[in-house]
Amino acid sequence: MTENGSSPTGRRALLLAAGSVGVAALTAACSGPAATRGAAGRPSAAPTAAPSPGASTPACVLAVKAGAGPYYLDLDRVRSDITEGREGVPFRLDLTVVRVSAGCRPVTDAAVDIWHADASGAYSTGGTTFLRGTQVTDGAGRGTFRTIVPGWYAGLAPHIHFKVRPDRRTETTSQFFFPEDVLVQVYARPPYTRRRAPAHPNARDSRYRAAGAAMTLALVPDGVGYRATYTVGID
Repeated sequence: MTENGSSPTGRRALLLAAGSVGVAALTAACSGPAATRGAAGRPSAAPTAAPSPGASTPACVLAVKAGAGPYYLDLDRVRSDITEGREGVPFRLDLTVVRVSAGCRPVTDAAVDIWHADASGAYSTGGTTFLRGTQVTDGAGRGTFRTIVPGWYAGLAPHIHFKVRPDRRTETTSQFFFPEDVLVQVYARPPYTRRRAPAHPNARDSRYRAAGAAMTLALVPDGVGYRATYTVGID
């Protein structure tokens, strides 16, 4: 049993934009026009614009499905900044939700929830709500979260959980990982230095070894922190 309570071989409901060369061979499974690589990690001042009708669309590949984990609270807190004063290296996450069965066209008014641990590896529970929040996608399928790079806990690769709810009847849940070289640099900075960081934060986690190629965010510097852009495709 994994932390998320689901097998890493689950194959339904979640498709993600191809973010690495290693998954390019799987793009033929995506319907729609000839595809181009998504804009993950592009250091622009604003999220990348969604494709317009007639334009080439992001490549989409089947990814590993993950459960919500024991820490998910359905709070419906619609907000972009989820830090609530929690210390850590700033991190901006720009997401675009697209529907693969419709040629990877943007999904409007989808609720996107994210939640993750703080720098000490703790989640908000009970009456606390730090590092949890919801965005509703705009007309281009986009939503932005401002948070911090999560800490590590329980021998698992640091991660951000996310859930996409395009309507009241369906939802898709998975998690993002971080490049290990960036984590090593982050964990050498306060407040993460209050604990002794693992030498290899990702390599010890079998879930990362199984899904990291498709689920790892491409981080780029952004002021004193980082940012990443990712396109999430749903069925």
